[in-house]
Amino acid sequence: MKKFILPFLISIITIEVAIAQSVPVNEKIWYTSPANATAKDNPNGWISDPEWLKALPIGNGFLGAMVFGDVNQERIQLNEKSLWSGSVDDNNNPDAAKYIPQIRGLLFAGKYKEAAELTNKTQVCKGKGSGQGNGANVPFGCYQTLGDLRIDFGKTSNFKNYYRELDLITGIALTRYEQDGIKFKREVFSSFPDRALVIRLTADKANAISFSMSLDRPERFNTAAQNNRLVMSGVLNNGKNGDGMRYLTYATPQLTGGSIKVSGNSLKISKATSVTIVLTAATNYRLHYPDYLNSNYENELKTITQKAISKNYEVLRQRHVADFSSFMKRSGLQLNHSSNNLPTNELMAKNVKTRNESALYSLYYQYGRYLLLSSSRKGSLPANLQGMWANQIQTPWNGDYHTDINVQMNYWPAEVTNLSECHDQLTDLVTSLQEPGKLTSKIQYQMNGWVLHPITNVWGYTSPGEHPSWGMHVGGGGWICQHLWAHYAFTKDKNYLAKVFPILKEASKFYLDWLVKDPKTGKLVSGPSPSPENSFLAPDGSKVQISMGPTHDQEVIFELFSNTLNAASILGVNDVAFIKELNNARENLARPKIGSDGRLMEWAEEFKELEVEHRHLSHLYAFYPGNEITVTKTPDLAEAVKKSLITRGDGGVGWTVAWKIALWARLNDGEKAFDLLNKQLLPTFDMDTKYNNGAGSYYNLFDACPPFQIDGNFGVIAGMAEMFLQSHEDFISLLPALPRAWKDGSIKGLVARGGFVIDLKWKNHQLESATVKANKGGNCRLKYQGKTLTYNLKPNQQITTSFK
Repeated sequence: MKKFILPFLISIITIEVAIAQSVPVNEKIWYTSPANATAKDNPNGWISDPEWLKALPIGNGFLGAMVFGDVNQERIQLNEKSLWSGSVDDNNNPDAAKYIPQIRGLLFAGKYKEAAELTNKTQVCKGKGSGQGNGANVPFGCYQTLGDLRIDFGKTSNFKNYYRELDLITGIALTRYEQDGIKFKREVFSSFPDRALVIRLTADKANAISFSMSLDRPERFNTAAQNNRLVMSGVLNNGKNGDGMRYLTYATPQLTGGSIKVSGNSLKISKATSVTIVLTAATNYRLHYPDYLNSNYENELKTITQKAISKNYEVLRQRHVADFSSFMKRSGLQLNHSSNNLPTNELMAKNVKTRNESALYSLYYQYGRYLLLSSSRKGSLPANLQGMWANQIQTPWNGDYHTDINVQMNYWPAEVTNLSECHDQLTDLVTSLQEPGKLTSKIQYQMNGWVLHPITNVWGYTSPGEHPSWGMHVGGGGWICQHLWAHYAFTKDKNYLAKVFPILKEASKFYLDWLVKDPKTGKLVSGPSPSPENSFLAPDGSKVQISMGPTHDQEVIFELFSNTLNAASILGVNDVAFIKELNNARENLARPKIGSDGRLMEWAEEFKELEVEHRHLSHLYAFYPGNEITVTKTPDLAEAVKKSLITRGDGGVGWTVAWKIALWARLNDGEKAFDLLNKQLLPTFDMDTKYNNGAGSYYNLFDACPPFQIDGNFGVIAGMAEMFLQSHEDFISLLPALPRAWKDGSIKGLVARGGFVIDLKWKNHQLESATVKANKGGNCRLKYQGKTLTYNLKPNQQITTSFK
């Protein structure tokens, strides 16, 4: 792994000690050098410019940016969450269904080679699918950069006292420095209340600010300077040799003092005392099946823009900070009385040596929450593979929604870290997939209900992928439905449950049709299906991925059926025939088994693994994020999970390491979870895909999958939360996986299932106090070191206990 230890250890410019000491522990990422805004990206490839990975992310769910903080040529790299190439496409294969019985017969007969050949030939999507992960110019499409706002100050002189930070509580990126005897300051934030990106430039000397500003993107854009503002517009490729999504961007500077004039397609600002740039953007996309285009988007953007520019900077800032900080202040972590008194790059480098920089863990926890809030707000699309921050035309893996782990992992921390509102955007996406998913079920399989495979996009793609080894995974629908239930489990919102129950029911209907009886065991099994992206050596000597009854499918379906039955009971659903059929099917499902080596079996039979340390851990789903297997309820199966983890090893990409942290936390092994956390915090600039020797964190703490994927950031903090609090059984376990390194500490605002908000304090590894507030009321069972306390709480009632 290529490391950037040297840049981490040496700061280009020394900052005043008083400034560094004033930075709160878990609130600010800060540096004493800029990111180079003039470095070149590779917009059409997967390898990003390393300087982009030094920039700082801001976002409001709709409009995001990466702020470089370059002194002479600032770059604000832009993203609009809905900006996708591609278009709606028919990818359902009507010839696939008739081959399913034949494939199943071959698999049951042990003829894996013949079954694989027939599956590979017949069980694929129609058309080009995702373009093998390079879908920018095919109908599947690709999430893309909106472009760049460039601010050229026309200077080359030296500067000093440089400082830049990202305040995780206020959501403001700050840059300040001294140049030519003048102190300059910039603030950048993306406001949810005003749907605008705001850039504020000030100096301590009147008429000291002069620059030119421009807007551009790598392709398909036109920029014009009109009425003292920049207007950038364009049309993306629909993947069918035609016009696709349209976009529009306004950048409006507002000056105190000075002057502004048009210079070609840019604006020149001269001798201003302060400048506020309000940037707004929109596309003609809307999440509305089957019509995804909004003809009124230009007028809507004009209204948004006019409202934003009518407010002065102080009002815009106050509205943003009040909104953003109200979410961020709900939760926070403090460990070992640590202080964040080093630039973040140096803090990471120091942790490589000490492996116990407590301030870094607190910072990473809050940063994960910050990224989720910034990339998933009410009315926006959910966080994608890169959250919302992408600087390329061909984003890695299309920047889409992978449903065989990745988009689900994005939302693992939503409820437990007190950002429940962020979960709604995933619900909106799942809701939009119902109708296309029903078409796929009907056309692809001639079955009822709705189905989802391992990839989807903003255009309602629900078909299989281009190759069955990964694209035949039918567990996507069941897995993503877990989040619908989880939102209810944490909030106890019966109105929400009633809203999503039809989705759970229709997903269950597909699996009721899909399951088939295993002639050897008489149990119901899923198939043909892979264990996501893994392969095995079949008894007939063939190297294949497809089988009947892979453990992951069985676990996901069991959980979906259980959650649907529970929801029906809670809501008093009177559908006797459906409930009876669902209950019977659940009771007859093939269940997880322990192999002869003591591990949890990944497939229904003990096949020889071709890659023992494979990055996916799909067969451990029932342990985490599921809860069918637990240490207390099913200790033998939990031990089999542990042996599986040991055999898998500690390698893998960023999201693999994140999943392993959560799994080891569920095993109550804080030391192992802590070791893996330190692995994820290793600094790296390695951006080449490395499935088994990847992971680590980039300069700005983005997850190095590699390349950058945000699921690792989210998965890690979900795993950290499991180290402090677990509520997946009928009790709430306090500090179940606290490592020795975290001797003293506190965490506030974690949420347990049932809607219990919990603050914890500990000293010398022993719980000092647990404060519980009941959002909804109800029975609350707290467990700590073998002792259990039970409370019957009223709504909004709060209690504190020390277990002494």
